[in-house]
Amino acid sequence: QVQLVESGGGLVQAGGSLRLSCAASGGTLSINAMGWYRQAPGKQRELVAHISSGGSTNYADSVKGRFTISRDNAKNAVFLQMNSLKPEDTAVYFCNVKMYWGTVYWGQGTQVTVSS
Repeated sequence: QVQLVESGGGLVQAGGSLRLSCAASGGTLSINAMGWYRQAPGKQRELVAHISSGGSTNYADSVKGRFTISRDNAKNAVFLQMNSLKPEDTAVYFCNVKMYWGTVYWGQGTQVTVSS
C-alpha cells in the first residue's frame, strides 16, 4: 500500500508561481509512473503532467511551457513547478502513482487558487 502526501498548494496572484510536492511511502520500490491531475469545481479530473520511470514527460496542452514535472526517485517524490499561473489553473491538484503491475494510488489533493 502506497501513501501519498501532497504539499505546496495555496493562494497566488495571476502570473505567480507555486511548487507542489508529493511524497510517497510504503511499497515505493514498485512505483512506475508518477503524475499530477487536477479537478476544478464542476469539471472532470484531468491530467496535468506525467513522468515515466525513465524520466519521459508529457503535459496537458493548457500547461505546456508553464509547468514542469520532475521526480526524485531517491526520495520517492514528484514535483510540479507551476509558473505564469492563470485563474483557470484554479483546482484541487492530486498526485498519482502507477505501480508496475497497474495499481494506481491517489493523494488527498491540495488546493491551488489563482486570483485575477
